[in-house]
Amino acid sequence: MVVEEAKESSHRHLEGKISVVTGSGRGIGKAIALRLARAGSSVVVMDETDQAPSLFGESDSLEAVAEEVRQHGVTALFFFGDLRVPSICQQIVRSVLERMGRIDILVNNAGGDIGAKGNKPQPNDLFIDEADFEAVIGRNLMTTWNMCRAVVPVMQQQGYGRIVNIASVAAFAATGQEIAYSVAKAAVVHLTRCLAASLRPYGITVNAVAPGNTLSGRFLATLKERGLTENDIRPKGPLLRFSTPDDIARVVEFFVSPWADYVTGQVLVADAGAFSLQWTVR
Repeated sequence: MVVEEAKESSHRHLEGKISVVTGSGRGIGKAIALRLARAGSSVVVMDETDQAPSLFGESDSLEAVAEEVRQHGVTALFFFGDLRVPSICQQIVRSVLERMGRIDILVNNAGGDIGAKGNKPQPNDLFIDEADFEAVIGRNLMTTWNMCRAVVPVMQQQGYGRIVNIASVAAFAATGQEIAYSVAKAAVVHLTRCLAASLRPYGITVNAVAPGNTLSGRFLATLKERGLTENDIRPKGPLLRFSTPDDIARVVEFFVSPWADYVTGQVLVADAGAFSLQWTVR
């Protein structure tokens, strides 16, 4: 494993790039930030609060995550704020430009099936509380929308940019539960395609990754609340397993790398075929 990671880290195909990764204090977002750093990109780490990484014991603070990023020989900044507020997105982008000069890569990872009080909404169907509905739509769709509105003009001026939105297999599955989350992620998928169509003339690609169940700190904590462990529900086998955050980060790295320069408007489902086989856990 150590040899494999060392071998991968020698491919610095993002050297000199500046990446902004939202929701990168923990889980998938943190894995994306670290993988882009290993590929040579400087990274702007972002989350809702400075202490967001500590909620599930993944790190002490955003500053600590930024320091992990710096261990890969790149520059790292960190910002926190509610990205559902357009002015906060604009302010953060201005600060990044003042300190780093450009933004080459935007990964919209912030999201989750999280209600107004920070937990899974209950009820979580058509009759979801209005405040919870607005929170779920806001965390998933509006954070992506607002960050794109703030960053796209920068990329248009540069004549270059790579945007990756994190969607979910929930965007493609009809379900009686988690409806607001599913609708929000479906909107993220279509926003991805619409932006890809409109930004082609500017040399900006826009793609999305749709993970299935991923072993993040929050996912494991949710299982614990239900009295379950990973071993209780996880199928066994090389492809019969839940993804790790780094599994998803690898796909993001592909989309922002030179290998994907001619790829845009695509949504890659990263779940080892589980969705197409109708294997899901609720």
